[in-house]
Amino acid sequence: MGMTGSRVGTGVKKIRAERKILLIGNPNVGKSTIFNALTGMRRHTGNWTGKTVDCAAGYIRGTKRRAALYDLPGCCSLEAASKEEELARELILSGEADCAVIVCDASCLERNLNLVLQTVGLFGSVIVCVNLTDEAAKHGVFVDTDALSRILGAPVIPTSASSGKGLRELHEAMLAIQKTEAPSFKNEPRPMWREAEEIAARVVKRDSDPRGARQHKLDRFLTGRVTGTLTMLALLALVFFITLSLSNYPSALLSRLSELLLDKARAGAVLLAPASPILDALIEGGLKTLLTVVSVMLPPMAIFFPLFTLLEDLGLLPRVAFNLDRPFCRCGGCGRLALTTCMGFGCNAAGVAGCRIIESPRERLIGILTNSLVPCNGRFPTLTALIAAFVVTGSGLLSGILGALALTGVILVGLAAVFLASWVLTKTVLKGKPSSFVLELPPFRRPRVGQILIRSLLDRTLFVLGRAAAFAFPAGVLIRVLTVTGAMESIAAFFEPLGRLMGVDGTVLTAFTLGLPANELVMPLMLGVYGGSGALRDVLTANGWTAFTALQVMLLTLFHSPCATTLLTVKRETGSLRWMFVAWAIPTSFGVILLIFINLLKLAAGG
Repeated sequence: MGMTGSRVGTGVKKIRAERKILLIGNPNVGKSTIFNALTGMRRHTGNWTGKTVDCAAGYIRGTKRRAALYDLPGCCSLEAASKEEELARELILSGEADCAVIVCDASCLERNLNLVLQTVGLFGSVIVCVNLTDEAAKHGVFVDTDALSRILGAPVIPTSASSGKGLRELHEAMLAIQKTEAPSFKNEPRPMWREAEEIAARVVKRDSDPRGARQHKLDRFLTGRVTGTLTMLALLALVFFITLSLSNYPSALLSRLSELLLDKARAGAVLLAPASPILDALIEGGLKTLLTVVSVMLPPMAIFFPLFTLLEDLGLLPRVAFNLDRPFCRCGGCGRLALTTCMGFGCNAAGVAGCRIIESPRERLIGILTNSLVPCNGRFPTLTALIAAFVVTGSGLLSGILGALALTGVILVGLAAVFLASWVLTKTVLKGKPSSFVLELPPFRRPRVGQILIRSLLDRTLFVLGRAAAFAFPAGVLIRVLTVTGAMESIAAFFEPLGRLMGVDGTVLTAFTLGLPANELVMPLMLGVYGGSGALRDVLTANGWTAFTALQVMLLTLFHSPCATTLLTVKRETGSLRWMFVAWAIPTSFGVILLIFINLLKLAAGG
């Protein structure tokens, strides 16, 4: 596999350069942070193992696009055990890279040295980057980098990537190093644990570690069977409470501003061309839908995503995985499924790709097929908007608490569906016993608030909103044209019988069906068909919605067809159209059956 082809593995686009440098290291040692600093890119970083499962490439700053840096997935050894480790091993052994930068965690150097010693034997030009030195110092761990350099016969640069310390020296060393000889791959890489232990004993000094004792006590509390579960649920509910309590005010303000802009646009249209069908489609269709989407989706996203990223940066995701290991094992999976499930909260396609960290092919497939049962970035705005409209009806504390509990309940329903689907798959087409795995609990780190705000604003909030807005305007125009011509009424009428059986209407099913390209499309499509303006609750109730309708639509938002990107990712990861169909059928059938069941119960109760 070449590094200058159209793709490297499954994650690198075509990039050509005179020099190619690999960024290698164990999981969660800060490779992506270093990669971003040296290339100027914005690869997502996180304080948990398994975050990076593909390979990214970028040009090193100051090289005039002559030197390329490849950020490889984390691996503990060249004896590949998982798919992302296979990708890293394949790129390392391809022989096309000129040199390698091996990133280590200063606080646990012995474990990292196994990969260092294996790689030093393969490359003639190697730089060892001992990262997280500031964090190691807080725990009383100090590395003699000069002594380590003499032992390895390679440059050793101490860094603290989060603060930028040592990155200039690393950058200069990378530009100065030259390829001395072609790598030799005659022998298979072998474990170097005895050697690694001896070297670490010579270069690492340890003092007393009061912080480590406090972290151990905190970890015991957060991973306790009862205390850990309750704490995680409380934190999740707190995030939702803050989001719902604060999003109503800016949503109402944006709604009023939208009305003013629409009035100005309508007045201008009357002056330019009265009764123009083109202007009518642009204003009453495209502009109106766009403004409604922005006022509904922007405030909750701008609050929720930074808060969720804050918890991620603290290092809570691995603790969640630890707490979920037991229920996943009972369902035939393992705790790594919790990590990929949590990745699905950001993007289901990323969660599906993240299943490469699961070594067992059976459990990897379970994770791929069930990931869409948890809500992604594109579905959270719809959920929060509906809860804010029908649950958080006032500004009091009780309304905020009810809203937080409602959204937490939705998440728990999604997790319950993941457990149920995993259990069914284990008992039927994917029979087998759960495998064991080693889960690293990374240290708690002080959140980088500035980076979190920027990253969550640019990479999540504006990305999701931008994708929704890009679809909203043309979708609004199309919906207006179809509505005026009567075609949309025919489509909605086709879905009406099934919709009524599910406790919704044909317009809702039309929106979810046409929203296949992206989950962000569903809300714009619904609002575009319904028409009207003003507060979201007023628009929906004017079209026959009740609190029960909102409940059914929230459940349908949770359980419906994965987006096209996720389905294509499933096809790519499994290489099978059959499994792609199964990945579509599981959440879709789950949603249809659940809504019909709830609606029939309501009818039987005389509702």
